[in-house]
Amino acid sequence: MRRIYIFILIIAFLPLFSTAKKKTKLEPGYAWKITPPLGLREESTIDTLLLNYYRQSVPSDVSDAYATTGNLGAEGLNLIFFDRQPMSDFFFNDALYHWLPSESKMKFYNTRIPMTLLSYNTGGGRDNAQDRLSGVFSGNINKQAQIGALVDYLYSKGSYNNQADKDFTWGFSGSYIGEKYEFQGYFNHFNFLNKENGGITNDLFITDPAEVQGGSTSIRPKNIPTRLNNSHSRVVGTELYLNNRYKLGYYHEDPPEEGDTVPRRTYIPVSSIIWTLKYNDNKHIFNATSNENGFWERSYLNAQQTYDRTTAWSLTNTVGISLLEGFNKWAKAGLSAFATYRINKYFQTPDTITGTFPLPDGLIANPHPEIAPKGTENFLWIGGQLTKQQGKILNYSATAQIGMVARAAGEVKLDGEVNTHIPLFGDTVSITGYGHFYNVAAPYFMNNYISNHFIWKNDFGKRRSLKAGGFIDIPFSRTHLDVGVENIQNHIYFNSDCLPTQYSGNVQIISARLQQNFKFGVLNWENTITYQTSTQQSVIPLPKLAVYSNLYLLFRVAGVLHVQIGVDCDYYTKYKSVNYQPATMSFYNQNEVECGNYPFMNAYANMKLSKARFYIMYSHVNQGLFGSNYFSMPHYPLNPRRFQFGISVDFAN
Repeated sequence: MRRIYIFILIIAFLPLFSTAKKKTKLEPGYAWKITPPLGLREESTIDTLLLNYYRQSVPSDVSDAYATTGNLGAEGLNLIFFDRQPMSDFFFNDALYHWLPSESKMKFYNTRIPMTLLSYNTGGGRDNAQDRLSGVFSGNINKQAQIGALVDYLYSKGSYNNQADKDFTWGFSGSYIGEKYEFQGYFNHFNFLNKENGGITNDLFITDPAEVQGGSTSIRPKNIPTRLNNSHSRVVGTELYLNNRYKLGYYHEDPPEEGDTVPRRTYIPVSSIIWTLKYNDNKHIFNATSNENGFWERSYLNAQQTYDRTTAWSLTNTVGISLLEGFNKWAKAGLSAFATYRINKYFQTPDTITGTFPLPDGLIANPHPEIAPKGTENFLWIGGQLTKQQGKILNYSATAQIGMVARAAGEVKLDGEVNTHIPLFGDTVSITGYGHFYNVAAPYFMNNYISNHFIWKNDFGKRRSLKAGGFIDIPFSRTHLDVGVENIQNHIYFNSDCLPTQYSGNVQIISARLQQNFKFGVLNWENTITYQTSTQQSVIPLPKLAVYSNLYLLFRVAGVLHVQIGVDCDYYTKYKSVNYQPATMSFYNQNEVECGNYPFMNAYANMKLSKARFYIMYSHVNQGLFGSNYFSMPHYPLNPRRFQFGISVDFAN
């Protein structure tokens, strides 16, 4: 009932803000993202679109193919390989990547008048409630300066037992785009607490409940026993980003306008000096009161309970100088040079058992007592960047970075992209080519890690990746085609023992994705088909085919209410699925169980009235219609059928 009150309250206040908006005519707002390493701006969108708003509240809808532990805000892995992020220095964050703030997802806004985007999504009943309240604020001090804030609170009890999570993110941002000086910065903090259930004890509770219940064919999901009952993961982090740019140039005087006697002075920037500071700290805690049901094969530090604590922080400074694009006819592109220095500090669970004789019952000896609980690394890279962002026909960017000292020595990162726009049939066709070559060192924690149930010491070589591809957008036919290939050497992954290992050979990933949408009056049909293949499924297991299809009606009621009513479906083919290890929040390869070959469908009504978007949805509406093997990983079933609704309002203050 409390959730319905919140929903009604937001709707009730909507007319007040909508009326205020109509009284003032202003330039449209816009948004942008920042691109590394020098903080260039890239056009982005303000999230106020109607279509498919409901999808953000379904855990398995993060991607067209997604392996998830089941709950909203919980751990998951994107099974579309080219959409997957590379392993980060603090690998515990990778499982929560979709929910965590990051530099690549951070947006800045210029909205002329203050803007507040407030969203509330909910679903489930009393024992499996799912609630998410999020808000984004942006306000301009003047035409050049802007401040912003964000908050995201997600609390979900989960459909299955011991699955609850509580995630909280908040932050502040600001920007100043002046004649000579530019600044972009933000501060974000997140605190995620997730219960870990290790999956259900027997998959037959989902696939054949009568077999394990003596003939009864129904069971409440909350009554299904789980492999872990008293285990928790906590991930806490802070990120600070400060990008400063001072532009050097000269003033150009133009003749005074008609009726004016004062010449107009325009500042022409020629070059700029850039300094970017980034600070990140991260903490992972895994807490388990006991080794329930012998879930872990080994205990090194404590046989009665587990309290693993791993932390790391890094401080990065990048300085650069840039010749700006287009300041004269000899400088059609922007050219930059930069140097980056970073210091990393690592702290792990100390081993207080080694040297004790005899070992306490239930413990085995630490195989690598030489691992220090603290570590420090220093890195230095130099690089250059060539960009052309202002062209109407051809744009491109290329960035090169080379490691100079310590473990970074010999590292190489090359990224490039080129795109062109071709007028055709009254529209514009976009063609883009992209590629990269990486030769990068393994993260520190892949070589040195100590915890109660997992200890490893490795000497992994540099990981190499060569990728090339391209995509084409054809607006008039509603077609998008993306084709790419990547060759990976020395790939690091977690094996069936949940330990990191390195495959010294080559793995090729070939991917083709077709997005084809159709429209017949009010009837719309959106389709995405992704084909991908891995030459070494035992190293990088992937479903070969993933399909997303969305059939809906789109129309207006009384000229003001936009309505989208339809049914969508995610599907991917069977493959030897990855599995999840709670103690390290990692996804590992296994060779016994196949997952996939199950359609997951949602029936929904998605609407927009003035500045408000709202939806009602019956997720997993097809439960029981196409079999019951709805697992995205072994022992981790997808959410059962449930009713959900949500609202998002753009408050123009």
